[in-house]
Parts: sequence; C-alpha cells; structure tokens
Amino acid sequence: MDRTRIPVLTDIVARPRRSAADEMARPSLSESELAELQVRIATGSFLLVEKLLHGAFKEMEAVLFDEVVSRLRNELPELIDQVLREHFDDETRGN
Repeated sequence: MDRTRIPVLTDIVARPRRSAADEMARPSLSESELAELQVRIATGSFLLVEKLLHGAFKEMEAVLFDEVVSRLRNELPELIDQVLREHFDDETRGN
C-alpha cells in the first residue's frame, strides 16, 4: 500500500483483521533503546517546560512592570505633594 496516499473506508474494510494477540505483540525494545527513548522524551519535555515557563515569566514581568509604573504615576505625585506640604508646614510652625 502506498503510504503517501490517504486511506479511504474501503481500504480499511479490505485490510485483513488483526487478532488481539497481534495487537498485544509489540516489538520489544532493548534496554539501550528504552533508555534512549526515555532520554529523548525527558529532554523534549524539559525543553518544552523551559520554553513555556520562559514565556510565562516574560508575560508576568511585563504585567508587573506595567502595574508598578502605573502605580508610580498615580501615587508618586501625591506622595511628593504630601511630603512637601508636611515639610513646609513644619518649617512655618518652627519659625
């Protein structure tokens, strides 16, 4: 059968049936092949996690930066005004 061709229903129906024993009989892997697969899966998983975490941290960093800048814009003028008023009120009372 040509593997590049998309199968149709008649191909599936015409295909010989597999027994349960055929389904259960999978080619066994050697210890070294299994170890290699485990390393490949673990490496791929860690790379994916690292990529996702890096993206998430960049997004959180951007949100936190915007929040801090916004709060500074809103609160800093009031703080400066309060400190100046307190300073000059204390100075006028002191004289």
